[in-house]
Amino acid sequence: MKSRMKRRNVMASTKRLPMPLLDSYEWQYQGACNEADPETFFSPQAERGARRRQREAAAKAFCERCPVVRQCLDHALAVRESHGVWGGLNTDERRALIGGQIAS
Repeated sequence: MKSRMKRRNVMASTKRLPMPLLDSYEWQYQGACNEADPETFFSPQAERGARRRQREAAAKAFCERCPVVRQCLDHALAVRESHGVWGGLNTDERRALIGGQIAS
């Protein structure tokens, strides 16, 4: 006689699934930078000197009035953003803050 296996209705555990992206990044919708041209926050490859400082100052002006600047900086530090102004800091400033752990 064949033994019969009982079929059980087993639901998958959702505890190991990643958090939905909307929940993880919803703060970005509240950023003051949504009103700006994205190029304000990211330098062209050949940009140097005064032009770069002016662009970064313009980007940081948005950060100064941003209601989610802390979440933005936390994100940039956590994922090691290697380009642009995030949370009011440029790449060099973030690199200094975390001890040089941002790849260039």
